[in-house]
Amino acid sequence: MTPERARERLSGHPLDAARLVLGSVLTVGDVRARIVEVEAYGSPADGPWPDPAAHTYPGPTPRNQVMFGPAGHLYVYLSYGIHTCINVTAGPDGVGAGVLLRGAAIESGLDLVRERRAVRDPDARLAAGPGRLGQALGLTLADKGVDVLAPSSEVRLEIAARRGPIAAGPRIGISRAVDLPWRLWLQGHPSVSR
Repeated sequence: MTPERARERLSGHPLDAARLVLGSVLTVGDVRARIVEVEAYGSPADGPWPDPAAHTYPGPTPRNQVMFGPAGHLYVYLSYGIHTCINVTAGPDGVGAGVLLRGAAIESGLDLVRERRAVRDPDARLAAGPGRLGQALGLTLADKGVDVLAPSSEVRLEIAARRGPIAAGPRIGISRAVDLPWRLWLQGHPSVSR
């Protein structure tokens, strides 16, 4: 899929964008990670997909501004001040939506990931969870705004041609809009967070 077509498809409903990202590969330097679990997050209250659990819900702020730009950029933030979490921006330019990357299977760069994670977890669990994934990829707040669809980018998203069976359920670790089945994962994959 061309970068232009991928950006166009990411610019729709955040749940459709999440389906597109699921199964795709995120490459950061020498590390390749197949995304096996995602969560969709919607727009502010006045947007097309009001989502009180989304970082976009209060409207644009200095922290979330990148989410209101074009689809296909990184929104990186710290959860609880320590865990680096990664989103790919979604929805039309100016609306604000995203896809949280919750889990991945490391396909290359395993030695570097093991060095970053400094744990004895099995390979399949090294990036199972959003904080683990952020640490495994070595992304930081300085990566916020990177265009993952630009061919020259050091962080690239390669859209998958095929995915396995997909399961859906409620998002995890939120207290609002918990009933939305906007968490998607590759069914039975050992790198899914839960």
